[in-house]
Amino acid sequence: MRSFQILLAAPRGFCAGVDRAIEIVERALERFGAPVYVRHEIVHNRHVVEQLRRKGAIFVEEVEEIPEGAVAIFSAHGVSREVVARAARRRLVAIDATCPLVTKVHREADGMAAKGRQLVLIGHAGHPEVEGTLGQVPAGSMTLVERVEDVAALRLDPGRPIAYVTQTTLSMDDTAAIVAALRRRFPGIEGPRQEDICYATQNRQNAVKALAERCDLILVLGAPNSSNSNRLQEVARESGVASHLLESADDFDPAWLEGVARVGVTAGASAPETLVRELVFTLEEHGGRGVETLDVAEERVQFSLPPELRDEEGSTGN
Repeated sequence: MRSFQILLAAPRGFCAGVDRAIEIVERALERFGAPVYVRHEIVHNRHVVEQLRRKGAIFVEEVEEIPEGAVAIFSAHGVSREVVARAARRRLVAIDATCPLVTKVHREADGMAAKGRQLVLIGHAGHPEVEGTLGQVPAGSMTLVERVEDVAALRLDPGRPIAYVTQTTLSMDDTAAIVAALRRRFPGIEGPRQEDICYATQNRQNAVKALAERCDLILVLGAPNSSNSNRLQEVARESGVASHLLESADDFDPAWLEGVARVGVTAGASAPETLVRELVFTLEEHGGRGVETLDVAEERVQFSLPPELRDEEGSTGN
């Protein structure tokens, strides 16, 4: 058996927004008792969802599936104003687990719309975060752009102010290219005061780029419907390194190791560290040696819990 080195990306896995969302569900179960209802997957990872389901969380796609008056939690991806209104009509005890960085984008979009700006959203059609952001403003007042090629097809009035916001979990490089195309076509376009792509997405993509300089293969742990996990795989491949997205070590194929001297391992922002440990163990069974961590950035970000779930001492959670 040929041996190879294992390099672990740091940072990887859970971000502050995911930690907060999971803790919100767990604290709601403690405070209100089971069941509590969660609209959409709280984060895009079936392992996390199953763990919470075993504790008493019930996951639904629409608020109409939730009994009137029950506890309802909105996922970390955020929801539209319409969903909030529908929950209120059903007298649900609504708790918002939207990542604060997504909420920041919502506020930006709302503020820009209030100023009469024509809005462009850079993001992926159908993603829950995108649907929630589109739903912050009146229908038809925000146009979605997914690729550089879409910019040429935009039908905006150049005589009116234009502004853009972005989904938080995009590829930094792809987004920069789209923003550059927007600025070329609409030189006066207004952007957010601070980058919308979240710190965790940026850090994890930078860590993958660092892995790519040293590895022949990069394995990304994450769900197939996780935007940030898919972007990590794309970043690796665009760096010229073979890469695969795995939900767990069960998806690992030993054939990927042919001719490989170093394997890099990372995890999307909603993938628990237990999956990383299991994959490392599997790699060691196939000849992996000398596990090393490649530190790129240190993360100390913490987000407060919603006021409904803070303890009497004013704890803000993890």
